[in-house]
Amino acid sequence: MNTPSSSSSAPPVPPAPPVPPAPPLPPPETLAPVAHLQLKATALLLLTLALIFGSGVYLLYARGAFEPTQTLVLTADDSEGVVVGMDMTFSGFPIGRVRRIELTGDGTAHIIVDVPRKDAHWLRESSVFTLVRGIVGGTTIKAYSGILSDPVLPPDAVRPVLRGDATAEIPMLMSSARELIGNLNALTAQDSPLGASLANVQALTERLKNPGGVLQVLMGSESDAKKLVVTLDRTNALLARIDGMAAKADTQVFGPNGVMPEVRATVVQLNGLLSDTRASLKKVDAVLAEAQAIGANVREGTADLGALRAEVESNLTQIESLVNDINRKWPFAREHGVKLP
Repeated sequence: MNTPSSSSSAPPVPPAPPVPPAPPLPPPETLAPVAHLQLKATALLLLTLALIFGSGVYLLYARGAFEPTQTLVLTADDSEGVVVGMDMTFSGFPIGRVRRIELTGDGTAHIIVDVPRKDAHWLRESSVFTLVRGIVGGTTIKAYSGILSDPVLPPDAVRPVLRGDATAEIPMLMSSARELIGNLNALTAQDSPLGASLANVQALTERLKNPGGVLQVLMGSESDAKKLVVTLDRTNALLARIDGMAAKADTQVFGPNGVMPEVRATVVQLNGLLSDTRASLKKVDAVLAEAQAIGANVREGTADLGALRAEVESNLTQIESLVNDINRKWPFAREHGVKLP
């Protein structure tokens, strides 16, 4: 079955309406002429030139072009990296600027540095100058003054510069790094002592995970660990018994019916007895004092009795001799003997 085409079935498109013409543009306005235009342009140009000149003068002033300076000559075997205009620093502050680089007849390089007089007092006769070339950064000139009480460095002084090149140490660093990597490879190998130590640590960790692993590690064997556990249990039981005995002893000694209350009562009684004894001793002391006084009096009386006794004995002796004389005389004489015819 044939279908009719779309061109035959579509309705015809109506024509577009006509566009109205645009309104005419107004005539352009004419600019008013500027008075004295050439004079103003000349003044603007002169002002621009003055600003450029002033900026240049200020830049030269800021760079120290108008400051009084003194010259310092640094000698070096090699001036590689040194450029005209680079700074010489002291404690991180620029105190000089390279003005010229010369090559002398003996092959040494002279670096002429201009140092402002206001900063020249930082340089001493004992100052040291270094020329260091960094690995990444550029070359730097540094001044070091260890003793600031030394004499000031005079103008036009010539000083040697110590050169240091950080890049010269790179081969040594590479050799050290290569040796370090070799040592690390030897340490991390499977048959290395470190590997054996790690294996022992792993085995020890596995033993510690087991029940009683810490005691087994400390004692060396499981049987010794069990013996230690049994000993600790017995010790705990013994300590419990000791605690019970201590509690009983505390009750017997410090309890209400214990020994200490009786001892306290006894001590109180003993204190009373001691007080009575002290009073009695005071009385005895008084009696002894009186006895001593009486003894002194008796001693004096005894001396008098001795003299009296001597007199009585003397009198008795005289009386006895007198009685004897009387008895020997007649008629009181007695004959006791027997006469024979």
